[in-house]
Amino acid sequence: MALLFDSHAHYFDARFHSEECPSGVDSLLDSLFATCELGGIVNVGTDIGTSLAAIAQAKRYPLMYAAVGIHPSDAQRYPDMGAELGKLELLLQAPRENKIVALGEIGLDYHYPETDKKMQAEYLDAQLSLAVKYQMPVIIHDREAHGDCFDAICRHPGVFGVFHSYSGSAEMAQDLIRRGFCISFSGTITFKNATKIAAVAASLPQDRVLIETDCPYLAPHPFRGHLNHSGLVRHTAEKLAELWGVSYEEAVAITSQNAKRLFRLWEGI
Repeated sequence: MALLFDSHAHYFDARFHSEECPSGVDSLLDSLFATCELGGIVNVGTDIGTSLAAIAQAKRYPLMYAAVGIHPSDAQRYPDMGAELGKLELLLQAPRENKIVALGEIGLDYHYPETDKKMQAEYLDAQLSLAVKYQMPVIIHDREAHGDCFDAICRHPGVFGVFHSYSGSAEMAQDLIRRGFCISFSGTITFKNATKIAAVAASLPQDRVLIETDCPYLAPHPFRGHLNHSGLVRHTAEKLAELWGVSYEEAVAITSQNAKRLFRLWEGI
């Protein structure tokens, strides 16, 4: 039986340490791994502190892995980019010890008017260079910045990875796939008003698609607005199976294998 692989989660998030998660995050994860047919979770950092937290959590669970990086929205809190990148590079030098399978979450986010686009771009370019140096897949956050994210990728030949919770066009997704990227879909493809992104998911080569929760955010229908967790990733897999015209088990097997291949989990991390 194929097991679900949640390729993007944030279990250090404050919502997992609040009344929304009354049993606590450790109890939740124990339960999920015991009962929810999960074969893996990538726990994704957004700055140095949360990257260290993601590593610590990953070390407690055999089927959890870590990604480390500086999110575009967090980058603006750290004007000393050299210092932060130095800390990040130290982590990247010990990937097996730290269970690190990707550099992320990195990218661009233009949603808020106070966005410092120049600083975000500088952090993204620097982290893409680190990914090429260490031959590490990247996890790209792209919010209302499709063209600039694509251009940044093009500036770094050899970079590969995944655009997470994809929201761009089918044409851009195909171009990214040709450049060695995978595309990941979250619970947003289950939303009733998400016909565009569902159509994109239906159009892509099945061997380049991943699924994720982005938990505790983006809970799928019919749990939209509630605390998300990896047990709910099955709803994204069910929707993908419907879009592809395959069985649920096939969709789970395909996306799990894709995640393991991208994150090189056969190498024994």
